[in-house]
Amino acid sequence: MFTGFEIFDIPTAAGHIHGRVKGSGPPVLLLHGIPETHVMWHHVAAELAEAFTVIATDLRGYGDSGTPPSTPDHGPYSMREIAREQVEVMAALGHRRFAVVGHDRGARCAYRMALDHPGVIGRLAVLDVIPTAEVFRAELGSGFWVWSFLAAPEPVPEQLISGSPEVLVNHMLDSWSSTPGVFSDEVRAAYLAQFRDPKRVHAICEEYRAAATLDREHDEADRGIRKIECPTLVLWGETGGIADGATDPLRVWGKWCDTVTGTALPCGHFLPEEAPRRTTDVLSRFLQA
Repeated sequence: MFTGFEIFDIPTAAGHIHGRVKGSGPPVLLLHGIPETHVMWHHVAAELAEAFTVIATDLRGYGDSGTPPSTPDHGPYSMREIAREQVEVMAALGHRRFAVVGHDRGARCAYRMALDHPGVIGRLAVLDVIPTAEVFRAELGSGFWVWSFLAAPEPVPEQLISGSPEVLVNHMLDSWSSTPGVFSDEVRAAYLAQFRDPKRVHAICEEYRAAATLDREHDEADRGIRKIECPTLVLWGETGGIADGATDPLRVWGKWCDTVTGTALPCGHFLPEEAPRRTTDVLSRFLQA
C-alpha cells in the first residue's frame, strides 16, 4: 500500500514513533484518527509524495508507536504532549518547519501543534473535526457517545473492549462512513490489531480521558487569547461527524484561526478513504499555494 516508502521507528523522550516517509519536496506530516493508524493515508500519501516529502506516523498509543505509562491526570496522553512528540520526530527527520494534515484525533493533535508551536507549522489542514472545547460546549449528543465511553473510569472501557474489540472497530468504520465496502479486509485487520492489545486500548482510553479534562482546559485557556497563525484548511464530510446542520465548521474555526478556508466533500467521516481523489486534489492545491 505504501510502495517506495521507507519505514522508520524514531526514539523519543517518552518512547518511540512509528511511521513511513517518501519524497523530496516540502515536508508534510499526515496524522490519522480513530480507529485507524497511518495506514488510513494509503490512497493519498503516494500522490502527495510526488510533490512533497510525506511523513505518515502512528500517534502515541496507536499502531506500532509507543505506549508510555500514563499518570493520574492523564497528562502523557494530552494532545499537548502528543503534539510535542510529533514535533520531536519531525525535527529528528530534519524538518524544523512543515505542514501538517490531521484527520479526527490526528486533527486535534495538528491544531494543538499549530497553537503551541506556531513557528514550526507553516500550513494546517483539519479533517472532519471542530476544536475539542467546542465539542464539549456544543453538546453534540449521541453521535459522540464514543467520547464518553472511552473516557469512562479505568478499567471499564478497557475490559468491555477486550471482550469483543471487533464490535467497536467495525461499528466505527461502518456507522461513521457512507461508502459501503470502502475498507478492505487488509485495512480492517490493521485497524483491529491495535484494539486486541490491552496496552494500546488503555492508551487510547487515556487519550479520551485527557480530551475530557486537559485538552478541554488547554483549549479554553487559549480561547480568545491565542489563535492559529498559519493558513488553515477545514474539510468535512457531507454526512460526517460535524455535518449535523447546526454546526458551521468554517464559522467555528474562524474563531480559532487567522486565515481559514474549507469545504465539505461528498462522503462520510473518513475523507481520505471514502473520497481519496477529491481529498488529494484539495490538499495538493492548499499545500502548494
